[in-house]
Amino acid sequence: MTSQDAITAAVDRLAVAQETRVPCAPVRDLIGTDDLSAAYAVQQGLVQRRLSGGVTVVGRKIGATSEAVQRQLGVDQPDFGYLLSDMDVSHGADGMPISMRTLVQPRVEAEVAFVLAHDIDLDEDDITLDAVRAAVDVALPALEIVDSRIADWKIGFTDTVADNASSGLFVVGRDGRKLDPSTGSGQAELEPRDVVMSLTINGEELSSGTGAACLGDPLEALRWLAVQARRFGDPLRAGHLILSGALGPFVPFAPGDRVTASISGFEPLVVEFEE
Repeated sequence: MTSQDAITAAVDRLAVAQETRVPCAPVRDLIGTDDLSAAYAVQQGLVQRRLSGGVTVVGRKIGATSEAVQRQLGVDQPDFGYLLSDMDVSHGADGMPISMRTLVQPRVEAEVAFVLAHDIDLDEDDITLDAVRAAVDVALPALEIVDSRIADWKIGFTDTVADNASSGLFVVGRDGRKLDPSTGSGQAELEPRDVVMSLTINGEELSSGTGAACLGDPLEALRWLAVQARRFGDPLRAGHLILSGALGPFVPFAPGDRVTASISGFEPLVVEFEE
């Protein structure tokens, strides 16, 4: 069992790296490589510090859902983190440049996001694909700007979990699509597993993938998250935004870059980063 002192030390190390924008050493020397409870305890400590500063929880993110990203990170399973109000830079979808002043070692990835119409507070056996689909209000195109406070992205699984699943910022488009086939024409407006994604930077394609790359189906990623959230005693709630995970490899970018995520079924999501 990892001691509370070690958990607190890991929180302090990551918090200082975030505040100073100076990458730190991995925290696995403090919490080990296998103690997921300790890693999520560090994550909670970091989140609670930020909440005490006045931000709010607006949703969750699922990380390492595609094999491409797992290979990039050297992990073999997904994880999750919290989306906070100060991470939302969706004004970038409206043509306003996005500041990089809070970022340390950013990368960008494209994915499908979900906004929940209903809580997913069910017994674990009742959290099915049909149940999570029914809980979704709309699906949206999204860019996640992932980041790591750990030097050179040299992370193990407990490192990325502790570091709020290597989260940074996020952009969500305004172009929502319904999943419920009972609406409108009687057909779903979008089937998440069938989408095709292309991500370009300054016109050059640097990442591509499909909905099926995200745990086989972004809705399966949502189901996985709902189960984990239930186990951790913090179920998913109506109104929450869920970033379901990358559809292809994440890629680095630089100030001044123009990033375009084209996900079939949605209008392209285009953002620019400040010089």
